Parts: sequence; C-alpha cells; structure tokens
Amino acid sequence: MYRISELAHRVDLSRSTLLYYEKIGLLRGRRRTNGYREYDDSDLQRLRLIQKLQAGGLNLNEVKACLDSRIDRSILRKRLAGLEEEIKEKEKSRDLLAGLLGERPLTEWHTSLNAVAPDAHVTWLLAQGFSEKDALRLKWLSKDMNEHDSYMADFMKIFETLERWGPGSADDTLRALSALPQEPARILEIGSGKGVATNVLAEHTEAVITAIDNEPTTIDALNKTMATRGLHTRVQGVCASMTDLPFDDGTFDLIWAEGSAYVMGVERALRDWKRLLRGPGMVVLSDLVWLREEPAADAVAFWNDEYPDMQTVAVRQEQIRATGYSIVSDFALSDESWSNYIEPLRKRVAELEDTGNASSAAKDIRTELDIYDWFLGKDFGYRFFVLTTHDR
Repeated sequence: MYRISELAHRVDLSRSTLLYYEKIGLLRGRRRTNGYREYDDSDLQRLRLIQKLQAGGLNLNEVKACLDSRIDRSILRKRLAGLEEEIKEKEKSRDLLAGLLGERPLTEWHTSLNAVAPDAHVTWLLAQGFSEKDALRLKWLSKDMNEHDSYMADFMKIFETLERWGPGSADDTLRALSALPQEPARILEIGSGKGVATNVLAEHTEAVITAIDNEPTTIDALNKTMATRGLHTRVQGVCASMTDLPFDDGTFDLIWAEGSAYVMGVERALRDWKRLLRGPGMVVLSDLVWLREEPAADAVAFWNDEYPDMQTVAVRQEQIRATGYSIVSDFALSDESWSNYIEPLRKRVAELEDTGNASSAAKDIRTELDIYDWFLGKDFGYRFFVLTTHDR
C-alpha cells in the first residue's frame, strides 16, 4: 500500500497531479480512517499505463476514454494525424535553424519570405550585416545567404562580358523618348548598367544625365565610355542605390528606369522617386507583365519565385494611376529587344557549360531561358510605360 506522496515519487509525478487525476476519475484512491489516501499496486500500474498512453500523444480525456472502454480508433487516427503535422512543423523548424547556422540551404525560406514580406526581408538582411546592394541581390538572385558570395561571383562571371543585362533596344528606347510630352533638361537614369540606354539618351537629347547603378564595375565602364565619346561634361555615372538616392527634391525633369523598378517594387518606386521630379515631371519605366489573365501554370510557378509582384498590364496601369501618374503611352518591347538580351546570354551560358564551368547561377539562368522559349510573348512580356505626374 502507498500513501499519495509515495505513489507520486514512484511515478515521478507531483502530489497535486495525482489529486487532479482523482478529480477527473483517472485514479481512485481510498481513504483510511485517519483521513490519509491509500493506493495499492493496481493504482501504481494504472498510472504507468496512463503514462504510456500519454507518450503516444493522447491527452487526458483521450486516455480516460481508452481506459474506460475499447480503444476508439478514430481518436487514435486523429491524434496520429495531428502528431504527423507537428513533426512536419518541427522538421521545418530544424531545417530553418540549421540553415541560419549555415548548415543547410535557405533558398526556399528566402523565396517564401520575399513573397510575403519583401521590405522586412531586406531590412532583416541588412541587420545580418549585408550591404544594401548585397541584400537586394540576395533577394532577387542568389536567394541563399549562405551561398551568396559564391553565387554572385558566378553570376558576375556570366554577365561581365555581356553588353545588356536585360531586354532592350535603341529603337524601343527612342520610341519611349519620342512619346515624352516635353524635352527633358535633367535626366536621372536608374539602373543604368553599362550605359546602353544612357548612350541613346545622350545622343538624342541635350539633357544633363545622371546615371546610377549599384554595381561599381558597370559605372566605371559607363564613365569610360562617356569620356571616350566626349560626353562626360553632361553625362555622369554614380554608384548609388535606387532605394536611397542622394539627390535633392525637384532635381530632375525625367526619371528613366529600364527594367530596374522591380527591384524595390514598381508602386514603391513610383511613390519614392516622385519627390525628385520638378513641376509635372516625367517617368519612363519598363516592367515584366502578364499578357493574359490565366497564364500557363509553369510560367506562374517560375515567376512567383522570381518576381511575385508581376501584374497584368491592366493591374499595373491601375497601380500607376493610383500612385499619382498619368499614362502618356505604353507599349510592348519588340522582338529585337528580347533577342538583344537572350541570344548573347544563351551563348555565354553554353560557353561555360562546354568548358565544365556551369554553376548554380548558370543553371538558374538556363531555367529562365527555357521559360522564355516556352512562354515569352504568349503568357508574359516586357512593357514600356511613359508617365507624367499630375499637376501639383
């Protein structure tokens, strides 16, 4: 026979726990004439059975049901399903912690975070010690903080020999330029790259042009080109971030952004950049858009990872107007613009594959090229938007 304290000690439970078990009917002690509770070996074994059932994940009500009658298999199946779900969640937690320690890939986590909280994602990366340039590149390119440096080295190896880092052509740039309602005097080009579009703007306007990009090598190349062509007196390349532009309000008549606004989000870019414009200023940007309401599932799956904010033309037009702009003109990029980008890139990736130097960056680009081959022009494409701010 056992007193309650002795029984509690044997099963490693507290006295208050055993009293609660008595209250809900799991345990039935007997009172002696002196008022003390008394238990026997059957009570000890019943408690050990209860513990074994609890180890299977059953709560006390379910344990009681199993003790009082035959096991209800539906209860067990429900509990099993719940445990399996908990295990999945624990595995996700384990994988994330291992990833944050640099022991596992973090690609899926970064991609999912960017889809639901893009600004918080960048802020968090900055807190982890990444520069703003690397945080934005990690968000859009490497997608794994543990592999970022090696991925970007491979990425730059691919693109450093290419003139264009996105689709475009002189004809499309000129078409957008000719749609402007007035001649610009001061232009800010955002995301200039090596200055392919900058050259066109410089040749066909008399404007003072400031071209910014966050990659120093491209700005160096741009400035050398402008110096060689004698344009350096009115065209200057500046290494800066589009999210923190070092210019006073009302500095420019025109902001030009071919294929770059997506980095910070088109809506945010239009809101943030507006302060830089004087009078009823002008903005020209190009952006990836869906060409139909229900695009192919494979295309959607790819771009949901690469550019989750991609919209149909109609939705993007509505967003543009909602941020305080009027649309002067919009048009699809030509086949030539895509060819100017895709064919040199395809050739460069093939060269690296042939020499056995294909990297994860090259594999990602190969996947993107396949998406272009299958769905470009049918499900998605690029579009120029020529805008003016509302009169203020």
